[in-house]
Amino acid sequence: MAPAAGEHMVSAADLPEDLSPWGMFENADLIVKAVIIGLAFASLVTWTVWLAKTLELRSARSAVRRDIRILNGAATFAQAHEQLHDGDGPVSQLMQSAAQEIRLSANLRAEGLKERIALQLERIEMAVSRKVSRGTGVLATIGSTAPFVGLFGTVWGIMNSFIGISNAHTTNLAVVAPGIAQALLATAFGLVAAIPAVMIYNVLARQTAHYRAYLGDASAQVMRLVSRDLDRAKMPMPQAAE
Repeated sequence: MAPAAGEHMVSAADLPEDLSPWGMFENADLIVKAVIIGLAFASLVTWTVWLAKTLELRSARSAVRRDIRILNGAATFAQAHEQLHDGDGPVSQLMQSAAQEIRLSANLRAEGLKERIALQLERIEMAVSRKVSRGTGVLATIGSTAPFVGLFGTVWGIMNSFIGISNAHTTNLAVVAPGIAQALLATAFGLVAAIPAVMIYNVLARQTAHYRAYLGDASAQVMRLVSRDLDRAKMPMPQAAE
């Protein structure tokens, strides 16, 4: 079929030879390349955060479960405090805080002791929860912005493709398609970065919630021991914490 009026014949030598993802990246516009590189870096950050937080949460849950077993097996606050006060984990922090409040309340009536200890334990729970949640916010940012960044690269690439079509005075699909494919590569990278980020964020959010539940259980166990010793009233609580 003869070419339409105003169109030029395009030889095979004028067309891109490599239409693989790497080849399209090499032939893409500078802005599109920058977008793709940024999205690839965002994807690398996503998987790095996933690995680091998964290992951190797994270790933290294991330590808290171990300490909860110690609390379950303790008959008195002093007994649990003896086994946990030298540790550096969150349950040890709960025990140390409770023991410190008991010592500071040595000359006060015991009625408000449990309330003061509960407030201290709640503060520690919140601090530990904030610490373990650090780094996950970047996943939400990547998941929400990566598709739009990829779309920007695609729009920019398609604009350049249409400019090229105008300059070449041809609508030959063989000329148009490579440029559009290069532009769409940015959208593909945006989805590759965004979808895992959203999924990993949700997984880490569930794991963090489970960890917080373990902390809440540990706080309840500490309060149970304090309440038991207060009701038993066999010895002053400041001595029980020594």
